[in-house]
Amino acid sequence: MNLCRNANNASETLFLNFNQNNTSLALGTRTGFKLVTFESTDKLRIAYEDAMPDVFLVERLFSASMVAFVTSASPRKLCVYHFKTKQEIQSLSYTNSILAVRMNRSRLIICLEDSIFIHQIKDFTVVHVIKDTPINKNGLIALSYEGTQNFLAYPGSQNSGEIVIFDVMNYTNKIVIAAHDNPIAAMAFNSKGTLIATASEKGTVIRVFSMLNGQLQFEFRRGYARCVSIYSLCFSEDSLFLAASSNTQTVHIFKLEEHNKDNEPQNQDDQTWMSYINSALIKSSEYLPNQLTDLMKQWRSFATAMIPLQSTSNIAAISKIQGEFRVLVASADGYLYIYNLDVNNGGDCVLMTQHELSKLTAEAQNQSPETAQVITDTKLYDGEYPPI
Repeated sequence: MNLCRNANNASETLFLNFNQNNTSLALGTRTGFKLVTFESTDKLRIAYEDAMPDVFLVERLFSASMVAFVTSASPRKLCVYHFKTKQEIQSLSYTNSILAVRMNRSRLIICLEDSIFIHQIKDFTVVHVIKDTPINKNGLIALSYEGTQNFLAYPGSQNSGEIVIFDVMNYTNKIVIAAHDNPIAAMAFNSKGTLIATASEKGTVIRVFSMLNGQLQFEFRRGYARCVSIYSLCFSEDSLFLAASSNTQTVHIFKLEEHNKDNEPQNQDDQTWMSYINSALIKSSEYLPNQLTDLMKQWRSFATAMIPLQSTSNIAAISKIQGEFRVLVASADGYLYIYNLDVNNGGDCVLMTQHELSKLTAEAQNQSPETAQVITDTKLYDGEYPPI
């Protein structure tokens, strides 16, 4: 779920973002925005489309009819809209440009360059402001969205790979993690908010940390020599797989073996003990030959998906479509690629279909906009709508 930050200025696509559980894709362009749902690998459907021009931020609340967006014409203003009733729910203004928007069932998060606003989603009141954060020009944040955990992550430094984990319900810092030596480029929580994946601007190593104690759980190597720009990280719903996309044509899928149900730690002591073992292996590897270091410290990708065309920017997600795991890659040139993921053997992911998003319209599907809008659940939380 990441902003398509590095899209070419000449591109029609300004923004791409999967919703919280990867069942919908938001597409912002110079001529409007649309919300796309995945009925099957062969069939996409427009949940909503709007001619609002130059939309560069879009966030949908799961599969509900609530969407928040920001336009280039009003970069300091957030519009929260209910597309089924075609009514504006709320308009929120800030002192500086909005760089990122995140939502879950409890909180609406607005990221500015030097501060973060935390709103209660039921009435959109500001419940807390994190002031004087390190300058965050890319608006890099992550928000957990399911389970009992409700955490926000943001960079703790401009010069290193430190991240701050903040409890958005109790308004306290939970932990600070020294994730990388270089500044953070991407991060993402798993579905339950128990793990966070991170990548630095160097882009060669991807790490996964526990929210229990901040300890390193997994370390994956995307490549050995070539530094790349990591655009997105995304866990599968069961936290067994992690997808990473970059400015190369290869999307890497890693497998978190220890999080298989048969091997998952049964209690807090087991989890802590495992994290100590992993940390000890990583520290001891500094004194071993490079060949042994790589074997002990880092695992290569379980599977890979090759994008047919080199794109300036793309985001990847792992989603279940009709009960099967699929790798989804949305590119800044306006295409959505859907791959098969062999969950048992990995290897090369087979490209099943590709869709040109600019040509996907409600009219092309022979349905009225009203019909297109009611295909998803319109409830927001606990069976209620927010005030309109």
